[in-house]
Amino acid sequence: MSSNFDLILAGAGHAHLGVLRLWAGGKRPAGRIGLISPDPHAWYSGMLPGLLAGRYQDAQCRIALEPLCRAAGIEFIEGAVTALDAASRTLHLANAQPLQAQWLSLNLGSLPKPPVTADEEMEQLAVKPFAGFIARWNQWQQHPQRLAVLGGGAAGVELALAMAGQVPSLALISATDLLPGHAPALRRRALKHLHKAGVQVIERCPVERIEHASLIARGQVVWQGPRLILATGASPLAWLDESGLACDGKGFIQITPTLQSVSHPQVFATGDCASLVDTPRNGVYAVRQGPVLASNLAQALQGKPLRHYVPQRTALALLADGQGGGMLSLAGFTLEGSLIGRWKDYLDQRFMSRHRINIP
Repeated sequence: MSSNFDLILAGAGHAHLGVLRLWAGGKRPAGRIGLISPDPHAWYSGMLPGLLAGRYQDAQCRIALEPLCRAAGIEFIEGAVTALDAASRTLHLANAQPLQAQWLSLNLGSLPKPPVTADEEMEQLAVKPFAGFIARWNQWQQHPQRLAVLGGGAAGVELALAMAGQVPSLALISATDLLPGHAPALRRRALKHLHKAGVQVIERCPVERIEHASLIARGQVVWQGPRLILATGASPLAWLDESGLACDGKGFIQITPTLQSVSHPQVFATGDCASLVDTPRNGVYAVRQGPVLASNLAQALQGKPLRHYVPQRTALALLADGQGGGMLSLAGFTLEGSLIGRWKDYLDQRFMSRHRINIP
């Protein structure tokens, strides 16, 4: 395989899935285009709580990338990116030759922030990458043990509610109040469900380190146990810092409203790996970036003007309650119940059906 491309899409996040869907529908630009992913499937994070709660099977929560790429006329390359030279737009892969392109688009995601120190007596499992997380969780469930979830955002809350009752005891630990940035009423609803499920909730508890199977916060032991799930805030991939791309103070790629790197315009970036003013890192915003990215990549290949991505002012939050129901929050207004859960299921399955393509 030749190592030179007109465009390489690195990562199979929500934005790139949207690009592939649109191009499979007939809007693909001319040129040699490839997509790189370390996994042959793209896992949909919105259905992960339902999978853990036993309401979905693995196959329902992932999208096969090779058929979708084939439908879009794009080469699928299975491999993990380990380094990037932004100046030459060269991607280095584990166990494969480097690949170079005239244009790059990065939709690589992020990783949960680990505690400052680790401890061999406590096994840690990050919620991302999803394939590895699911495989290890299934192994854990062969011998359930006391467990804590570190991270009080939407992901941590949904995971705790999905896992409640499947382990001897479960704690949810948040560095701040639960669900920071969301409506206070949503926090109250979540707390009610967590208490009903028997989850120990520890708020305003910034964990500093792990020692002897214990979580330490402000110099005191706040929880002890053998297993910890990391659902903390996003941290960038370590190799981005050495790529040459301009990054913000946290290490995420700084981009312009056209979704281009501020330092290397021939590199686009979207989703969790990117940093744009007034754009939170969650799937709702990444999905909305997809159509703009698809248009701009096509325009860039043709040397035409690019569109600006304008983030929406408010975003709908839908949280699974672990029992088939759901909680909703929009602009300070909240609701909950079985109908909300059914609506969430409908939206999740619609997303999957729009991107799942079967080709003989």
